[in-house]
Amino acid sequence: MNQQQHIWSEQVYSKAIELLHERGVRLEDIGEIVKFLQEKYIPDLQMEQCIESVNAVLQKREVQNALLTGIQLDILAEQNKLLSPLQEMLATDESLFGVDEVLALAIVNIYGSIGFTNYGYADKLKYGVLEKLNDKKYGVHTFLDDLVGAIAAAASSRLAHRRRRQEEEELKAKSVSYPSK
Repeated sequence: MNQQQHIWSEQVYSKAIELLHERGVRLEDIGEIVKFLQEKYIPDLQMEQCIESVNAVLQKREVQNALLTGIQLDILAEQNKLLSPLQEMLATDESLFGVDEVLALAIVNIYGSIGFTNYGYADKLKYGVLEKLNDKKYGVHTFLDDLVGAIAAAASSRLAHRRRRQEEEELKAKSVSYPSK
């Protein structure tokens, strides 16, 4: 009888966090990107809120799955264990290889369309730890740079949605009605 082994969410979460740390990414690094993306829109934004939002995104199983998959592929590329020409494409982060962005978009999509713009902006600027991950002298991070940018974009989107909800609740408390047409 073939019994499927149960894979616990906490086990997957812990491994994702462990791999981020092993690859040189701290949650604070992602939080810095979140703060950069949102501080113009949420003036009183604190780093603790950014890190809390990053943690909330990392609690999602699809985010954990994307991290495990992408980081494993980066590691295999560093070890020269992929089939050619995939090996060369990942090792050089070839410009026409877009699977890394596709995997990242799975994360971005969790918190709506604002995540796409946040992701594109973060990916273009290579702010903070993204600049280091994009530099080949620190290893192969073909997937990880996009995944970290996507996590930051999703956490930023989450904060934006929460901020809007908070503003609306404050208006309701003041008995402000919806505008009529």
